[in-house]
Amino acid sequence: MQARIIQCICIAFFGLLLAPAAVGQGYKSYDLTVDGDTINRVDAQGKKQGPWVLRVEEVRGEPGYEEEGLFKNDYKDGYWRRYSLQGDLVAVEHYMLGGKDGLQQYFTFFGNLEREETWRGYNPDAPYDTIAVYGAGSNEIVDFKIVKAEPYSVRHGVWKYYDEGRLMRSEEYDRNNLVIPKETATAPVKEKPKEVEKTAEMLEWEKKNRGKKGALRDGRTGM
Repeated sequence: MQARIIQCICIAFFGLLLAPAAVGQGYKSYDLTVDGDTINRVDAQGKKQGPWVLRVEEVRGEPGYEEEGLFKNDYKDGYWRRYSLQGDLVAVEHYMLGGKDGLQQYFTFFGNLEREETWRGYNPDAPYDTIAVYGAGSNEIVDFKIVKAEPYSVRHGVWKYYDEGRLMRSEEYDRNNLVIPKETATAPVKEKPKEVEKTAEMLEWEKKNRGKKGALRDGRTGM
C-alpha cells in the first residue's frame, strides 16, 4: 500500500514537471503566469503569437510603461492597453496588422482623458486604395489616384484634445493631410439706402408740382 502511495506521488510530481512543456508544446519560447497560463509565445517560425505583456523601463526622463494585448503572426492585433509602472491606465490603442487603426485614447496619470486620435490602418481585404491629390499650397482636392495598398497607418479622421475633461480643440486629417477648415462664406449685407429727410420747402414743391410731367427741381427755394 505504501509503495502504491509513493508511486502515485512520483507520477503526480513528474506530471507537474511535464505540464509546462505540454502547455507550451509547439512554441519556441513562452512565459508562464502565476496561474500557469502561457504568454509571450514565440512559434516555431519565430513569430509572436497570442497574449503578450511588454515592459519598457524609464529612459532619459521618459516614463516607463507596461502594455498588454495580442500578437497575430508577429503583428499587434486588436486592443492594447498601456499602464504606467505604477499600474495606472494611460492608453487604449487599437491595431490592425501592427498599425494603429480606429480610435485611440490617451489618459493623464490622474485618469482624465487627454486626447483622442483616429488612425486608418491597412486593410488586407482591400488590395488597392484611392488617394486624394491636393493642390500645391491649397486644401483643394484636384485629383484622385488608385494605388496598390501596402501595410501602413496614417492619421485619418478627427483628433480631439482635452483639458480636465473639457474639449479644448480638434483637428481633422485625411490620410495624413491636415484638413484646413474652409472659411464660412457669408453674403455681403446690402444696406438699405438712407432716406433723405425732406425740408418744408421740398414738401411744398412736391405738393405744387404733383402730377406735372417734366417738373424738375432746380434747388431754388420758394418754388
